[in-house]
Amino acid sequence: MLHSAKKIKNYKLSSTDGQIGGIKEFFFDDKFWTIRYLVANTGNWLNRRQVLISPYFLGAIDDEQEIINVNLTRKEIEESPSIESDKPVSRQFEESYYSYYGAPLYWGGPSVWGPLTTLTRDRDLMKDIQPIDQTWDPDLRSTNDVAGHSIQAKDDNIGHVEDFIIDDESWTIRYFVIDTKNWLPGKEVLISPEWIDMISWDDSKVFVRRVTKNTIENAPEYNSKEGVTREYETRLYDHYKLHGYWLEEPVTTDYSHSGNR
Repeated sequence: MLHSAKKIKNYKLSSTDGQIGGIKEFFFDDKFWTIRYLVANTGNWLNRRQVLISPYFLGAIDDEQEIINVNLTRKEIEESPSIESDKPVSRQFEESYYSYYGAPLYWGGPSVWGPLTTLTRDRDLMKDIQPIDQTWDPDLRSTNDVAGHSIQAKDDNIGHVEDFIIDDESWTIRYFVIDTKNWLPGKEVLISPEWIDMISWDDSKVFVRRVTKNTIENAPEYNSKEGVTREYETRLYDHYKLHGYWLEEPVTTDYSHSGNR
């Protein structure tokens, strides 16, 4: 199911034996465009310590109760490696994190989940998964930081990143929600990471050079109250004359060192 990142940021996180706090932001990689961690604010429970929760341990999202279930105990989370909130996530921290939980390294192979093409939540299975030779270097980005980046089409600016649409089965970012109100009053549209040519992190700008402003202007409008349905997605991809992601292999791109290219 597809969810708005902005909406589920307001949900509570519930471990197997009690609530553990709320969500501050999401960290994703810019190769597979996949959420690697939820950043949890633990409030007074852990003296407001910030902890990371991998999608390996995320259960169902309960929209009615506004809860995201976490398949960990409070004790496991309390004793997990600590991260300093004012520093980026280091490789040393990540290796310690996955060693602690006995989970496979998501960069430990060529696929979206390292050696695996799909996300597993079976902790017994995780213990037997080993890295393979074709590893890659993750470069994590925060949804809080990327929100607000301007969008440059082939021929003009079209708006800015307002939100992200996340697939809770794979925890992949399926779309950037683009607010075009400076050009198209009141309209929001969706752009898939597959259509992004380059990101300049230094200039806070996303380039979609293969698509014109007019093409985006005439794209099916996104309505946050209605959400994203497969019927809407089909119309969206038909508009761009592309095959849906559900018919193809995951996209891989690398903007880790894009800077001002």
